[in-house]
Amino acid sequence: MIDIIAIDTPTLGDRSYLVTDGDQAFVVDPQRDIDRMLEMAGRRGVRITDVFETHIHNDYVTGGLALARATGAAYHVNAADPVSFERTPISDGEFVHIGESMRVRALATPGHTFTHLSYLLEAPDRVPAVFTGGSLLFGSTGRPDLLGPAHTTDLAHAQYVSAHRLAAILPEETEVYPTHGFGSFCSATQSQANSSTLGREKRANPVLTRDEQDYVAELLAGLDAYPAYYAHMGPANSAGPDAPDLTPPATAEPGELRGRIEAGEWVVDLRSRTAFAAGHLVGSVNFGLDGSFATYLGWLIPWGTPLTLLGETREQVAQAQRELVRIGIDRIAASATGTPQTWSGGAPLGSYPTATLADLAAVRHHRPVVILDVRRDLEWAQAHIEGAVHIPLHDLFHRLDDVPAGEVWVHCRSGYRSSIAASLLAAAGRRVVSVDDEFDHAARAGLPVTATGTRTERVG
Repeated sequence: MIDIIAIDTPTLGDRSYLVTDGDQAFVVDPQRDIDRMLEMAGRRGVRITDVFETHIHNDYVTGGLALARATGAAYHVNAADPVSFERTPISDGEFVHIGESMRVRALATPGHTFTHLSYLLEAPDRVPAVFTGGSLLFGSTGRPDLLGPAHTTDLAHAQYVSAHRLAAILPEETEVYPTHGFGSFCSATQSQANSSTLGREKRANPVLTRDEQDYVAELLAGLDAYPAYYAHMGPANSAGPDAPDLTPPATAEPGELRGRIEAGEWVVDLRSRTAFAAGHLVGSVNFGLDGSFATYLGWLIPWGTPLTLLGETREQVAQAQRELVRIGIDRIAASATGTPQTWSGGAPLGSYPTATLADLAAVRHHRPVVILDVRRDLEWAQAHIEGAVHIPLHDLFHRLDDVPAGEVWVHCRSGYRSSIAASLLAAAGRRVVSVDDEFDHAARAGLPVTATGTRTERVG
């Protein structure tokens, strides 16, 4: 019997796959921390003989080369990809036989990248399965703009053609196993689905239900910003990344922590936003492990800036380190565990209030405050609080001087991004309140909500 085991990386919104016949196995799109894949193979007592990359990834550093070296597996990368390491080149239509019963066929599906491949698994007594990487996703497709604006429209049309190719040559019962689409910014839109078939996608996926021009127009209109660190992923993956070094970073004492902050380095507190707001090392910033930690830290930090991690436990620091190596932040300058009082060496702590949108509605009746919306452009266009200042979180660090003077109430969609923004503002010496609430509550709280080009709505 063929087993397909998904290994999720929810903080990046991706899946890798281990596929086995009970004796031999192959892997599709492994993440950088290959110990998870090795542990899964070891637990099942199977030998990994082949590793397949659907494309040169833009959102994470691959573990493919390191896994192939660790297991002696063949490493299949598109023959057309200009990589600087030895691989087993593979092209459209080629077959790879694995074990006694598994056959994998490469299918060219350009669109997310020009050289994107999907892999079709065929085996006796089971329906086909296609590993679609960043091509056909659940209810969506991979975004076509990661190679630059000059290629975006051409790649969007290629996504359409690729999806229709799969729909034409594969039976409807074919199981679909994408790499992206579970929260990854590589997905054009997000879906809550956890599994799918080609038949289901033919009935529900816009790329297979709309005509080409409508699909392309809708896809392009829905594209928003993606993390800045993506610019570093393609070159790293083309160069052939090694296995990560997860050795614990050196421990920093209070004096060193203060010196690093004063030198302009980033000292990142991994605790929850509530804990950080209540008390933190002055000058540190908050990227909680309870959200999309690596995505937003990698997006905001100037690439190459020395990074120190603060956690309540060594386990928190280790988790953060693991997430960061997946996006190529391999060296942590230092770390410290314990409490803010420990990290400050007895110096006064920083803090700021948290509030709800109802609190914001009430305070506006008593004094003027700055409302800062740090959501992305498309979110702002769909609906925003009238009179708010809009600076997307990913721009804020470089636009702190654009935040108007006064007391700043900062909000996002649900509180995670506003906590990051509030910590950046507090570190810059601003008086700030972090709104820890769902934006959908704004109108009900009595705040005037408007969309670009629409009239204001006020409830209450």
